[in-house]
Amino acid sequence: MSSQTDILLEAGTNELEIVEFWLEEAPQEDGEENYHGFYGVNVAKVLEIIRMPEKVTHLPKVAHPSIMGTFNLRNKVIPLVDLSFWLNKERVETEPPKVIVTEFNNVSSAFLVSGVTRIHRISWEKVEAPSAYVSSLSQDSITGVVKFEDRISLILDLEKIVAELNPALGLQLDDSVDWEVTGGYKALIADDSTLIREMLYELMTRAKFLVETANTGRECWEKLLQLKKMSLEDKRPIKDYINVVISDIEMPVMDGHNLTVRIKADPVLKELPVILFSSIITDKLRHKGESVGADDQISKPEVTQLAKRAIALIQK
Repeated sequence: MSSQTDILLEAGTNELEIVEFWLEEAPQEDGEENYHGFYGVNVAKVLEIIRMPEKVTHLPKVAHPSIMGTFNLRNKVIPLVDLSFWLNKERVETEPPKVIVTEFNNVSSAFLVSGVTRIHRISWEKVEAPSAYVSSLSQDSITGVVKFEDRISLILDLEKIVAELNPALGLQLDDSVDWEVTGGYKALIADDSTLIREMLYELMTRAKFLVETANTGRECWEKLLQLKKMSLEDKRPIKDYINVVISDIEMPVMDGHNLTVRIKADPVLKELPVILFSSIITDKLRHKGESVGADDQISKPEVTQLAKRAIALIQK
């Protein structure tokens, strides 16, 4: 399966495709059947799904025992993570396992799972944000909940898993950057990750921006409508209230592409530059952001460029 070349979704429709897979776990009590836990990952992050490699090379002194080693896939060395082990599950093999090979933030990783069900095409409105209680129980490793008729699928935060397994790959600010004074530009940031929101808030504040945040695209849109109302009532330009919108793409209820479409279709808000900031922005998928009218697209490893590129768009 090659997802990044076969994606059929049109950007801006507030839809996504998820690869649903399961992890087979040992029963907690004698006499019970094995338990199947269902999970999902955005197709945009999946390169392919393969059988368990015949040869996995073990690594010395791994950072976490869930790292099984590395394998060679078309001359590319990829680390393999036992997802059940990372989630503290006792994996049971009743059939040959599968390996989901992913790519995001310019890094390739592979995850061992029990099996794959199918690809589901759903609206982001069907993806519920996990409650604070559920997030705390899962150590903030779940970004969304999808309810099907007979089961619940949890969308895992694979970025968080990879960052914890290798902290050097996590999103970090560059303290060596000398941020220029911007004159108090105002930024509205939308991201469903608390960690990312706080980091972007710190970065943009350091660059002398006045920052407001939103947890989802829907919340960001509602805040923009409030600012638009104030602008019209006060008979002042919208840029007196907000100068740039920075949005993640993957968010429950309303994604960043749909948010961008709404902004660019609005006669008042369309003046605002929109920057999409996401781990799934790659050369192969950049056209999606372009098609919805995003003014710039920045992948998460390029976080230190965010403030300067926002300033350039505002001053353009």
